[in-house]
Amino acid sequence: MFANIPTWTTERVELLKQHFESGLSCREIAAHIGVSRNAVIGKLTRLGLTRGPTNIEQHLQGATKERSPKSVPRAQYRMLQVVYQDGQPAPNAPIASERPCSLLELSHERCRWPISTPGAEDFCFCGNTPLKGMPYCVGHTRLAYKPGSRQKMARA
Repeated sequence: MFANIPTWTTERVELLKQHFESGLSCREIAAHIGVSRNAVIGKLTRLGLTRGPTNIEQHLQGATKERSPKSVPRAQYRMLQVVYQDGQPAPNAPIASERPCSLLELSHERCRWPISTPGAEDFCFCGNTPLKGMPYCVGHTRLAYKPGSRQKMARA
């Protein structure tokens, strides 16, 4: 039957180390030595030979860092700054939906705030002109984006 021949002879291990130090990929090392790529990866792991963090590991390390308040998108901040002067909401004037529209009439040039209950006969969308880059008009933006609402929810 099959002879019990070891895959990793001392000569193969030395070749593995040489090829690894010269910068060859695991696929290239496997082709030169005559073993599978997975065998190369396994042996490198058992020998403790690594080339540093992979792109995925670097991405995960960057994603776990705490985000500072400065990472809030600047454009959104500027838009909301118009609505909230000095951190205070604009006067609470009633919001009049002057151009109500149906779902089929809805576009980027119309406020997307829903009026009434979906499925009801009088259901529609506000339809007023939205703030540039926002989905809602000035009045509905005040309702949708309240300053400090995230901090209050985090404390609760």
